[in-house]
Amino acid sequence: MRNPLTRFALPALVLLLSVPSASLLAATPSSVDTYKIDGVHSSVGFRVRHLLSKVQGRFGKAEGTVQIDTKDITKSKVDVTIDVASISTNEEKRDAHLKGPDFFDAAKFPTITFKSTAVKEVSKGKLEVTGTFTMKGVSKTIVLPITNLGTAVDPWKNVVAAFEGATRLNRMDYGVSYGAGLVGDDVDIDLNIEAKKAN
Repeated sequence: MRNPLTRFALPALVLLLSVPSASLLAATPSSVDTYKIDGVHSSVGFRVRHLLSKVQGRFGKAEGTVQIDTKDITKSKVDVTIDVASISTNEEKRDAHLKGPDFFDAAKFPTITFKSTAVKEVSKGKLEVTGTFTMKGVSKTIVLPITNLGTAVDPWKNVVAAFEGATRLNRMDYGVSYGAGLVGDDVDIDLNIEAKKAN
């Protein structure tokens, strides 16, 4: 006579074997590599016309993360925060003016941020990163053309990734409108980012 428990035990056993255990799931390697931006080896530079020539400057403090999905680049993410008060054009009085309410108003709007919403690879190593760019309280969607320079291992065994890009923004779109006619509207941005693998 067939054991009546069999008709319950066998289906339960099959179900148990078909579901991965928690330990196996935990052991599954993630396809997402997270990198933390190294502010010491990264720079956010800019150039803007003053009358006929161009003035150059940079923001000395930037932080954030770059998450790269090695299986599906479109699932990658970028999150960057720039400290407005770290602006420098190598001229103390001008820098103080730029930090003030006429320009960036660092006291009221201490950061500039970019948070990606989409990543697209247009060719090998060439990316288009779409996201929300916020400056002086104004948020707009922009597309950043980025070159993925690859990865390397530094002398301390850290895995390092590097990226570079360039774009142009109209400062008037973000309420940075002081000096119209004296200071150009278009600002050229140069990005050089180095980031250390965090996981």
